[in-house]
Amino acid sequence: MKDAIHPEYKVISVTCACGNAFQTRSTASSDLSVDVCAACHPFFTGKQRLMDTQGRIDRFRKKYGQV
Repeated sequence: MKDAIHPEYKVISVTCACGNAFQTRSTASSDLSVDVCAACHPFFTGKQRLMDTQGRIDRFRKKYGQV
């Protein structure tokens, strides 16, 4: 790598809306606030739900022959 052209890579804190906080390394200049993290995301917690809004899933199944 060339000297003096890359941004500073430092430790920052990431805070989730659920209250979970962790540290990571980033080129961001300040701490981050996120809405979803691995501790509260439905995919990682196993609480994933399939929400059918306005029959979209039924229309998809009819369109592609899945009943």
